[in-house]
Amino acid sequence: MRTVVRLAPLVSIDLVILNRANEALLGYRTNRPAKGKWFVPGGRVKKGERIKDALVRIARNETGIKVLPGSAVFAGVHEHFYMNSVFSASRSLTTHYVVLAFRITLRKDPELRLDSQHTRLAWFPAGEILRMGTVHKNTKAYFRTKRA
Repeated sequence: MRTVVRLAPLVSIDLVILNRANEALLGYRTNRPAKGKWFVPGGRVKKGERIKDALVRIARNETGIKVLPGSAVFAGVHEHFYMNSVFSASRSLTTHYVVLAFRITLRKDPELRLDSQHTRLAWFPAGEILRMGTVHKNTKAYFRTKRA
């Protein structure tokens, strides 16, 4: 994996999940690259995995939310660059993600389930997300544009 990370960008999905109050779900990260920050749920697309299947897997694994692929609205392509790769203890291996963002608006309040990557999951209004110093800049970008 280190060779792939060194030579190529990784494809990932970020999920901007909104509840009925138009608040976004964020997770407080326990691992790099966004350790110690609030971030939208997201993850890498696995080789051979269709995007719609990755979207369902990521939502379920990171939040416990069961998502239908048809309920996700494409919200654009983003690029994330990290100096503190999860794949290396040193800063010599950087990570480049090509991120497919999707917006999902829930019709009912879900029962949330934590995974090993987060210590907390919480709902935040967009205005608060933009003001909080503990929200990662890449997550804030989704709330500065009309796309997400």
